[in-house]
Amino acid sequence: MAAKKKEVVLQINISSQELWEEMLCLKGLIVVDAFQAWCGPCKAVVDLFRKIRNEIGSHLLHFAVAEVDSIDGLEEYRGRCEPVFLFYAGGELVAVVRGVNAPVLQRTILEQLTLERMGLEHGGQRGVVQDRAFSKEEGNMAALPEEQQEGPIGKAGTAVGCSLCSYYVPLPKLEPK
Repeated sequence: MAAKKKEVVLQINISSQELWEEMLCLKGLIVVDAFQAWCGPCKAVVDLFRKIRNEIGSHLLHFAVAEVDSIDGLEEYRGRCEPVFLFYAGGELVAVVRGVNAPVLQRTILEQLTLERMGLEHGGQRGVVQDRAFSKEEGNMAALPEEQQEGPIGKAGTAVGCSLCSYYVPLPKLEPK
């Protein structure tokens, strides 16, 4: 008789400050989908995250969803209606991607994972970032790179959309193996 396969959890569900603090202690890169309770996490990126997880298979890559309404460390994201992905390494924010742009998310994950591997192998400090949307010096989101500004992206027929917000995920082209 064949044994049942254990289902692997793709995203860690963070719903309290305690779980948030535990998650920040994980070794490796943590990609956090910060969401509001009323709209839930972005379902459109789950397939992208699954694809990346299957291709990379790294024990240093973690995905999480975090409800900003119940986590004090994410209170600055409350009341905003936009997908935001926070990248943490060593308990520090190392990158932010605003909006659901699959190619940018994939590139950022791969770049940050490479930097994290190098940092762990060779030592040294990771560059820490401040989310410029909340920076007093920058003032507003206009200072964000175009790829991180909010708004729908993608072309008809090449994207999937979220039914709760106006974001679209351009589907990456898959090369045949």
